[in-house]
Amino acid sequence: MINREIIRVKIVQLTYAYYQNGSKNIDSAEKELFFSLSKAYDLYNYLLSLIVSVTKVARQHLEVAQARARREGKEMPSQKFAYNRFALQLEGNKALNEFLETKKKPWEDETEFVKKLFKQITESQTYNDYMADAEDSYAADREVWRKIYRTLIQENEDLDALLEEQSLYWNDDKEIVDTFVLKTIKRFDEKNGSKQELLPEYDSEEDREYARKLFRATIMNADEYQRFMSEASRNWDFSRLAYMDVVIMQIAIAEIMTFPTIPVSVTINEFVDIAKLYSTSRSGGYINGMLDAIARHLIASGRLLKHMDEPKQRNARQQQAPDTASLQAEGEDGGAAEEGENEQNQQ
Repeated sequence: MINREIIRVKIVQLTYAYYQNGSKNIDSAEKELFFSLSKAYDLYNYLLSLIVSVTKVARQHLEVAQARARREGKEMPSQKFAYNRFALQLEGNKALNEFLETKKKPWEDETEFVKKLFKQITESQTYNDYMADAEDSYAADREVWRKIYRTLIQENEDLDALLEEQSLYWNDDKEIVDTFVLKTIKRFDEKNGSKQELLPEYDSEEDREYARKLFRATIMNADEYQRFMSEASRNWDFSRLAYMDVVIMQIAIAEIMTFPTIPVSVTINEFVDIAKLYSTSRSGGYINGMLDAIARHLIASGRLLKHMDEPKQRNARQQQAPDTASLQAEGEDGGAAEEGENEQNQQ
């Protein structure tokens, strides 16, 4: 589950914190990096278990409704949602239960939130359509939870606030972890029963090693990488560069220099996207141009043995890399200089 997209974001956050905290203990910082990555996997399991907790509340409500129906001699209420086959399979999932046995049960102290979420679900069009549908199948049971997750859990301000209280890491993690939860729901197969596989903590052992090597290269070669930035900016006042931009470019250069199999264009695209989220409004375009210029210079000087695509071959989602003159012009105008205080804590 923990892929390179998550790893890059975490390294940006932890590198920024490393310099802000001033401890300069790379071993401690590396432990913090892997702890923060493990918290993302915790969140994945906790969000899956939220489906189980809501289903348990549904069964409690069903029992009350059944008792009332018996007393009043009325028709018994539907068990369709309370005994949803996908949710029951998830409740009995061996991997999820083994994980939760080692952790504090996340929803036991949040009963009011779970009850509120259940009420929101029962008032939704998705729920009412599901209950009214004559189809009674595992596929329908799984699909209703996929829709509920997308509409009522993926975008839920109460849940976001609750998660932020529980962990400083989860505010930044949830958006991407949501995609993994949805992927997991889609992959569930009734015939696998309790042995249905969840996503592993790491996609591969290579990704764990990638995280370690990228973080250490970023810190240990900082002076060299910042010299590359300074040389590429030429007439641009390097000291005015937004601090987060320096961190992002430093990590991007570390990836370019350390991992020969990752194309330069992939690295640039990924870190430009991160800059759009974590730095100034102009940072994406500036970083795109700077990294392009740095990589071309390193290739031309023989220090980097990689191929560079022409700008027009780049991923269409990115802006065209500005030429050197454009970079210099931006420098005279302030470019991606800090717009006020950009010293926000990224942890």
